[in-house]
Amino acid sequence: MPLTVLTLNVGNPAIERARRQRDWLARRDEDVFVLTETGSGPGTQLIAESYGDAGWAVTFPEHPDKERGVMLLSRFECTVDPIGPAMTYLPARLAGIVLDTDDGPLRVLGAYVPSRDATEAKTTRKREWFEAFHRAYEATGDHAAVLLLGDLNVLEPGHVPPHPGQFAPFETAFYTALTHQHGLTDAFRALHPTAVEHSWARRAELGYRYDHAHASPSLLAHLTSCAYVHDTRSGNPALTDHSGLAVALTLTANAPLITSDPAADREATLF
Repeated sequence: MPLTVLTLNVGNPAIERARRQRDWLARRDEDVFVLTETGSGPGTQLIAESYGDAGWAVTFPEHPDKERGVMLLSRFECTVDPIGPAMTYLPARLAGIVLDTDDGPLRVLGAYVPSRDATEAKTTRKREWFEAFHRAYEATGDHAAVLLLGDLNVLEPGHVPPHPGQFAPFETAFYTALTHQHGLTDAFRALHPTAVEHSWARRAELGYRYDHAHASPSLLAHLTSCAYVHDTRSGNPALTDHSGLAVALTLTANAPLITSDPAADREATLF
């Protein structure tokens, strides 16, 4: 069976929206979910508890109040990847798991890069997060294959439309460093070299491809699909303002967990 992974920015949901997001995810077939822009509030907690109660492996680093981060949900046994503990700045925004597959260990990493505005504080914050990411990635690197997914809040060079002046050179440099420094390839571009896709849009004609999946060279031979899932942005109200991104690999993960429906209502039973 192919190993499938989906990343989605959930937008720090309140309870009602988190419940709809949980129910939508429960209808999906992916084996691993990488959720970004998670928070410390009750909405994100609802998703984590629902999946934990349903037997999934939940990796959810501590989120300081008002800070955003990532959560990983897996229907297979996994261990916590060392990159999270190695992250020294805004650590809730980077986490990972290690899956045992028929082709060896696979590191699935989730990232939620800080956004930026014109202020010096936000610019410094984003620069420092990039620097901390590079240090953590290099410190924890081994021979295992890597699949890095999430909302990177950067655009590729040559993005269509170009959005001139909105992104500084150091932001584009982070995207290219994933390849030139860490050897990771944009999985969507590997399969769709010229396609124009957007995962977030203020207006339909002004879209941004913020959400990405980057893979180690050894994974490219196993990559069968990398496609955006846009129905998360449709509906009234929408589940979130981001599209999901789904990846399929011809790998088989070992040690499936015994799971049930995360969307099922559960009430405490008194004995």
